[in-house]
Amino acid sequence: MKLIIAFLFAFAAAVTVSLVISLQTDLPTWLDSVRLPFRCILLGGLGGVVYCLRGVYLNASVRKQWDPVWVPWYYIRPFVSLACGGISFLFLKAGLLLLESAQNADSTDLGFYALAFVAGLNVDKFITKIEDIAQATWGIEKSRTARDSSKEDK
Repeated sequence: MKLIIAFLFAFAAAVTVSLVISLQTDLPTWLDSVRLPFRCILLGGLGGVVYCLRGVYLNASVRKQWDPVWVPWYYIRPFVSLACGGISFLFLKAGLLLLESAQNADSTDLGFYALAFVAGLNVDKFITKIEDIAQATWGIEKSRTARDSSKEDK
């Protein structure tokens, strides 16, 4: 468990350092041109780390039911959260997810960042939402996992 906690803190530190670097004004052109999606990816990863750290705390300290079967999940989840942060940017940019009905001239990127963090924090619900959009937009059937998850919600 200590190794998992060390990994999660190292991952969070790497993401935080990368975010701070992305705040610099003198970035290389290639990085400056992808600043928003890069930050969304990082914030998704940060959301995933927060969720994993909460999981360690709850399972080891509160419930006292730490199970080594979940160890791979703690290592994989932050990377899946990075991907979900990036996917949230794509769906917002494509207009498949909307944050507000009218486009404001003075709008900021905060909505992108907030959604990316939430997508990383709650990967399961985010993927279910993306599958809902894919089904409504393109007629793609939900995965078996999403169908089973929606049955549990009822």
